[in-house]
Amino acid sequence: MSAPTAPNAETAETTADTATADSARASLEALRAEIAKAVVGQDPAVTGLVVALLCRGHVLLEGVPGVAKTLLVRALAASLELGTKRVQFTPDLMPSDITGSLVYDTRTAEFSFQQGPVFTNLLLADEINRTPPKTQSSLLEAMEERQVTVDGTPRPLPDPFLVVATQNPVEYEGTYPLPEAQLDRFLLKLTVPLPSRDDEISVLTRHAAGFNPRDLQAAGIRPVAGPADLEAARDAVARTSVSPEIAGYVVDICRTTRDSPSLALGVSPRGATALLSTARAWAWLTGRDYVTPDDVKALALPTLRHRVHLRPEAEMEGVTADSVITAILAQVPVPR
Repeated sequence: MSAPTAPNAETAETTADTATADSARASLEALRAEIAKAVVGQDPAVTGLVVALLCRGHVLLEGVPGVAKTLLVRALAASLELGTKRVQFTPDLMPSDITGSLVYDTRTAEFSFQQGPVFTNLLLADEINRTPPKTQSSLLEAMEERQVTVDGTPRPLPDPFLVVATQNPVEYEGTYPLPEAQLDRFLLKLTVPLPSRDDEISVLTRHAAGFNPRDLQAAGIRPVAGPADLEAARDAVARTSVSPEIAGYVVDICRTTRDSPSLALGVSPRGATALLSTARAWAWLTGRDYVTPDDVKALALPTLRHRVHLRPEAEMEGVTADSVITAILAQVPVPR
């Protein structure tokens, strides 16, 4: 008589998981809508930030000054029930200004650790390429290991932990190119282009109506997602199935970059893993529990563009990383 109990219990558990996942998806969709209250016409960048949250990855935002990179991250922080801190990277910034340092306490005659701004859930590293490589590298351990080691003692960072760094194009004065090792720690590199004419008119109309980018609360932005939503969403993404054909497709794309005559360095296996992760997150966000080739194509550029390096002669001919990856996507056979 008790035989049917197990299947019924399993069915109830599956139904509960599905309901939780649907609720988490709705929260993240609401997150995108909240950010849109402050930022106009940057939907790909907003989507990329949501994908990074699902994948526990970090994001590099690149664009010329004045295209709302910082506002985009601040709007994301205001839409989440997470701790957030901002660091303005400058040429005189020291590594300890980010990670923290030991401070001598005269009352106890002992050294105590003073936490730096990296001890938060969402760290906005503003204009990260305006500080020298020594300070840039201070984020490497935090981004990869989710911890900071000071005086030989590892100190774990909060969970979730996400670095969103903004940078100006390297052609701008006073910038330091990020080292390859640090670039590879970013899950996505998102470009923030100049807005279209209609979007720019919308921006000006909002400002004329009293929008203040320094007061997001007045703009109506409120927290719509929190750690529980992220955890439920990540569990659902982890259950999104990947067929052997899709895994092979990802590998073929990455291996083709290593043979490209335009590239001095192709995508590493870490990059292939990153592409699979972002494709799974995008598949789940769009309401599917399996990954398609279109999901892989949709995330290929932001996931891979900073993981390849052009040959000097290709750069001189005007070739870009995006154009090489786009050509490779057209070349690699798509699984049926």
